[in-house]
Amino acid sequence: MKAIDTLYLVDDDDTYQFIVERTLASLDFVKSIKIFSNGKLAIDFLEAAIGNPDQIPDIILLDLTMPVMDGWQFLENYLLLKPRIGKKITIYVISSSIDPTDMERAKAISEVTDYIVKPLSKEKLISMLSSLT
Repeated sequence: MKAIDTLYLVDDDDTYQFIVERTLASLDFVKSIKIFSNGKLAIDFLEAAIGNPDQIPDIILLDLTMPVMDGWQFLENYLLLKPRIGKKITIYVISSSIDPTDMERAKAISEVTDYIVKPLSKEKLISMLSSLT
């Protein structure tokens, strides 16, 4: 499998961030992991990275419930930025919400590849990353 160059993890849960980062490091499958504790930090970084392809992610793992800017607001802002990015980004919504409305809403957004209910298993993470290569 080919390595993923850059992954953004957008989630406010420190424990979850730690687990995903450790899991990815153990797989030696992602070259660069950038972690953001809310959607605003991620959008601001993404916007600043336009024109610098090394900073643009291949994949975003996005939580829905976060302070400052939640996952839905992130997606709204991402859709506005997308024409300027110049690279396909795969977005997975990874949330603890089991509300069917959230699942349907996320899957209705064409840029969202899938909706996954936490916890994210190592096997599911490997499967997701493998599908990108």
